[in-house]
Amino acid sequence: MTTTPVAGRTTTVAARATDLSKIYGQGETQVVALDRVSVEFRQAEFTAIMGPSGSGKSTLMHCVAGLDTFSSGSVRIGDTELGSLKDKQLTKLRRDKIGFIFQAFNLLPTLTALENITLPMDIAGRKPDKQWLDTVIQMVGLRDRLSHRPSQLSGGQQQRVAVARALASRPDIIFGDEPTGNLDSRSGAEVLGFLRNSVRELGQTVVMVTHDPVAAAYADRVVFLADGRIVDEVYGPTADSVLDRMKRFDAKGRTS
Repeated sequence: MTTTPVAGRTTTVAARATDLSKIYGQGETQVVALDRVSVEFRQAEFTAIMGPSGSGKSTLMHCVAGLDTFSSGSVRIGDTELGSLKDKQLTKLRRDKIGFIFQAFNLLPTLTALENITLPMDIAGRKPDKQWLDTVIQMVGLRDRLSHRPSQLSGGQQQRVAVARALASRPDIIFGDEPTGNLDSRSGAEVLGFLRNSVRELGQTVVMVTHDPVAAAYADRVVFLADGRIVDEVYGPTADSVLDRMKRFDAKGRTS
């Protein structure tokens, strides 16, 4: 496992992108979505990725998570280089090492909450760690809703099921793509609180793409992208500090 020194201490790197580029099209229609991006996501840290529309934030997450291919550069999950993996190996790595939380929940309507939570492990033929599963269910407050199907749950409860599903297999890293985008402010705050607690109490690593400064303030740090490049980074963010930086990027976009 790769380690890196941070402020006098050594931390484990859960995922790393090095000189990562993603280019769509050719010639006059060419679009550079990522332009030689290098970034680390450290273990037991909550990172938010922000930027204007079209800045490359979702592309970065999808490439690092193994959901999309990249044009050049390197992506590692732990010590595993994604570019060297064949399709079956990549599928296995995503299943065993990575958890996903999406804006649309992606729950199966015919399964109960508990069945949705354990589905990835069931598909992999693995039995869940009962003690860990109980800890996760307790943390997201779903104990009395496990037998309910998604149609019997509120949007916030469905997203809590999605969070529990991502945590249940104890992945090395969890990626969230606008995980509170379809939720009201109260439900969104609950889900963000669960993610933050999973980092602080369970040692989980979380990387979240968001456009919401309030959501980003739950993270330990915020990485800002613009035009496919990392342009800023903030530790200990507040909603006001994030909003201030976003306004600067918007102002630069209008004057350039």
